[in-house]
Amino acid sequence: MLDNIRIVMIRTWHPGNIGSALRAMKTMGLRHLTLVSPPHWPHPDADTMAAGAADLIDQVKVVDNLAEAIADCSLVIGTSARSRSFSWPMLSPRTCGQQVIQEAENSQVALVFGQETMGMTNEELQQCNYHVCIPGNPEYPVLNVASAIQILCYEIRQSLEAHMETETDSDEDMTTYPDANAMEQFYQHLEEALYNVNFIIRQHPGNAMTKLRRLFNRARPESEEMNMLRGILSRIQQTQKRNNA
Repeated sequence: MLDNIRIVMIRTWHPGNIGSALRAMKTMGLRHLTLVSPPHWPHPDADTMAAGAADLIDQVKVVDNLAEAIADCSLVIGTSARSRSFSWPMLSPRTCGQQVIQEAENSQVALVFGQETMGMTNEELQQCNYHVCIPGNPEYPVLNVASAIQILCYEIRQSLEAHMETETDSDEDMTTYPDANAMEQFYQHLEEALYNVNFIIRQHPGNAMTKLRRLFNRARPESEEMNMLRGILSRIQQTQKRNNA
């Protein structure tokens, strides 16, 4: 189950934090780390801080952007310490661990961390199904990125052990969800359909798609439901073409 969970670090500036993150992951049984556009990689500081987790360094995957890092994931959780203009469904660290384990049994899951100085951008957070915030001292709630990874990996481990204690055999069909790549294709299809009916004006798109992304990320349509939504959009477009012919 833990093999279906990846940690994603975006533009991590200090390579020592990457090494510390690998140690934090290994202590809890996680081993898949993806780096998005790291300014300094590979780097000897990462090797030094990884210490007993140095064996994971060769497995680190490097990609150019977040979309590539999460393309095959059906659940993406972003970490955020700041309130945003548009609130997103929030998880506590405990419920985050539970949600990750629940879905990692059957699909790929990503837990995403932003750059040390600025965290995740609004655009990056909009690619996530949920946001998670680690509560701390209101006067100084700042956590080092590797420390944040350690806390959430611990919660994942605790949820895994609880899951293993209560797991029972079941013949029920497991729910499947579209991955991030499929969701992005749906959003592009939806946006094009809304342009075609003038619900969104290309020159002045406003915040409609941001709110719709929030809606569908919160609703989390299943794969079968997503196929139905794409079919509806296609039928609308076909009907409009015939009417305009």
